[in-house]
Amino acid sequence: MNLDQYLPVLLFILVGIGVGVVPQVLGYILGPNRPDAAKNSPYECGFEAFEDARMKFDVRYYLVAILFILFDLETAFLFPWAVSLKEIGFLGFLVGAEFVIVLTIGFVYMWKKGALDWE
Repeated sequence: MNLDQYLPVLLFILVGIGVGVVPQVLGYILGPNRPDAAKNSPYECGFEAFEDARMKFDVRYYLVAILFILFDLETAFLFPWAVSLKEIGFLGFLVGAEFVIVLTIGFVYMWKKGALDWE
């Protein structure tokens, strides 16, 4: 077993940890530390909290969020399809075109139903 094969993986892990941890440590060490009442308050949005934090949200909020995730994930499937278009040939192109057509029909249907409207 050759350990040279694991060097790129180890470097990738070290760079990932470095990119994630080093800026936080530098910010903690070099950043100003001047706490005051506004910074230590739980709500820093410009006004005092006026309701319970566990208030109910409108169902439309969840519907729009789910639709966004759904369409976002479906369009993420287009990238590998576009990259491998030469290898999959014309039949693969037709299958991808069918996928895009179904995605578009679903989007238009949701738009016409008013699921994307926010009042």
